[in-house]
Amino acid sequence: MTFDTEKILQGCKNGESKSFKELYNLYAKAMFNISVRILNNKNEAEDVLQESFLKAFQNIHVFDKQAAFGGWLKRVVINKSIDVIRKQKETIISLDELVDVGSDDADTTQEEDAMDYDVEMIKESIQKLSDGYRIVLTLYLFEEFTHKEIAATLNISEGTSKSQYNRAKKKLIEFIQLKSKSHVI
Repeated sequence: MTFDTEKILQGCKNGESKSFKELYNLYAKAMFNISVRILNNKNEAEDVLQESFLKAFQNIHVFDKQAAFGGWLKRVVINKSIDVIRKQKETIISLDELVDVGSDDADTTQEEDAMDYDVEMIKESIQKLSDGYRIVLTLYLFEEFTHKEIAATLNISEGTSKSQYNRAKKKLIEFIQLKSKSHVI
């Protein structure tokens, strides 16, 4: 934690509105982007952002200086985003129960290496993924959670996390291949 961040946090603990605004400005964009990637909805992500900062400001006095504030806030944003999805009753289905998780990844590795992906195409394709796939893929790739952390956060098994990640990758490749073919034609 830098001296400035430490100073801003101390100002927040002292109730200084200027410090609250500085802290918000420092972290809002990154936290919004995390929430959008999970929720796939900007309006809901804005709500989550506001609720997360409100919770952070209400609990700023218990924040431990040893941890990074950004990491602590990120966890709040991720949990709030997942809560929104849970409230919508869109549950993550255990793919371990639905399909045999065989290793057909060898086939997709060559396909992945051979493709040249456009960033916008990838973003659009990620947005098309089902909530369960998108959440696991986002937490694993972008937020660098381990499958163990994802399992604990989503109340699923580690195997389900790995399975959903692999299925999400395959689905993402399918979307991108379809989109690539439509651009060629």
